[in-house]
Amino acid sequence: MFLTKYIQIREDLRNFCHKEDGVTAIEYALVAVAIAGIVAVVFSGDTGSLQKALSDAMTKISTQING
Repeated sequence: MFLTKYIQIREDLRNFCHKEDGVTAIEYALVAVAIAGIVAVVFSGDTGSLQKALSDAMTKISTQING
């Protein structure tokens, strides 16, 4: 009885370790968190370099359009 339970648990653990479905979900979550962190850093504060560059570009475009 104990031997059969031991074998069953061992096989279940072996099968669990070889599954890759959950690994891809975790990888997607890590990538999403990394992208969110990068976006937060880039757009944080009033003097963010990307934000300033975009603001300057929009100002130049609107100046050219309006004359």
